[in-house]
Amino acid sequence: MHIIKRKILVEFFQQPRYQDAKGPLEAWYYEAKHAQWASPADVKVQYGSASILKGNRVVFNIADNKYRLVVKINYDSKTVFVRFIGTHREYDKIDAEVI
Repeated sequence: MHIIKRKILVEFFQQPRYQDAKGPLEAWYYEAKHAQWASPADVKVQYGSASILKGNRVVFNIADNKYRLVVKINYDSKTVFVRFIGTHREYDKIDAEVI
């Protein structure tokens, strides 16, 4: 998969209060980059705790569910667009289906 906006992930974990997200986000990035997801079912096979939303959005639990990562996946072009990374409190303030 091709990951768009990796910079959002890096900027997030470079903040001192989110440094604990660095390892988990780098692991997610590596796994997603090497994945061959053709459908939401493929994502669920690899990440059973991922939430599949409308509009090809997927929510991943990061760092033992401390953070939420929202992506939009274009399965045909094998492209993953990073849309959001944040705490649960920050996640509760967004609409993950449209962000």
